[in-house]
Amino acid sequence: MRTPKEIAIAVTKALDAKKGQDIKLLKIDHVSSLADYFLICTGTSNTHVKTLCDFAEYTLEQLGETMLSREGHRGNSWELLDYGTIVVHVFTEEARKFYDLERLWADAEVVDLKDIIIEE
Repeated sequence: MRTPKEIAIAVTKALDAKKGQDIKLLKIDHVSSLADYFLICTGTSNTHVKTLCDFAEYTLEQLGETMLSREGHRGNSWELLDYGTIVVHVFTEEARKFYDLERLWADAEVVDLKDIIIEE
């Protein structure tokens, strides 16, 4: 059984491997009962958003995680994958600016990803 943090790190690495941009991992367990982590990522196009979500879903499936729901919005400008302990949000740049989840969840702890994702 993996911890929520191990699951979050694995899917963070998966999004990074598929060239997800501006990846942020927020630990929200102390500010919300929705999940332990929110993983936020930007895709370069609607197709890239879908590719990132498909790979995140595949990665979590390989870890034995069960998806609670997957929701898309406006032709893949934003997709959400809910796994209970982690919710993955993948946006186009415009949608990410519009929804501004980092501002909405400003009370969350930002997880340092410098040892998790490889900066180009």
